[in-house]
Amino acid sequence: MKLAISGTYSSGKTTTSIALSHLTGIPRTHAKTMREILPEALPGKRLEDCTAAELIQLGIRRYAERAVHESHLPNGFISDGSSIHEWVYGKVRMSVGIHPDDSVEIDVERTAEMRFFEDVLDNLGAVVKQHAQRTYDAFAHLPIEFPLVADGHRPVSERFRRLSEDVLLTTLREHGIPYHIVGGSVTERLRTIVGIFGFDTVMPVDEAIARTDRELAAMNVADEIARSG
Repeated sequence: MKLAISGTYSSGKTTTSIALSHLTGIPRTHAKTMREILPEALPGKRLEDCTAAELIQLGIRRYAERAVHESHLPNGFISDGSSIHEWVYGKVRMSVGIHPDDSVEIDVERTAEMRFFEDVLDNLGAVVKQHAQRTYDAFAHLPIEFPLVADGHRPVSERFRRLSEDVLLTTLREHGIPYHIVGGSVTERLRTIVGIFGFDTVMPVDEAIARTDRELAAMNVADEIARSG
């Protein structure tokens, strides 16, 4: 089974995918975040300072890393996100601005430069959507149920999240990719996913969540400038 855990920013993809991997024994795969990639790709820059072209570069790097990791797991995996996600975020930025926040609640003006980048994104979208169709058996989609995490690492707005979710689900429907919307607490999400896909479990749910909490606590959350040091 090749399952993508789907959802927009702060929907719980990482927590759910790690816990589900512990619970089922199915390997988890993911790509580094843009902030993790940035120090190597564009040393000394913060994500908020990146141009549209540079954001596209970061998205391509994430897609390439994700595709390589997935290719090493031919017998199945649980993916934190999917190849579609970065394209969706880029597509929505064409409407709400490169670096959206809650002060931006109107659509940005479509300049010639924006139209060019939108055309580039649409063509990149053809690649990532084809990858998704050929690679993932299904998506478990986590709806927006939690507030946006105020950790300084998510320069987006609630409107951005809503629009991203709409584009993501519309894309899955248009391309015939099966998905199930899975809400509730982490415990409820895990039990629902196991039930939908008939996964065997290798440990109790509580133990899987406890291991996940320890793993998350050990993650490097330094910003991109600190990572460069």
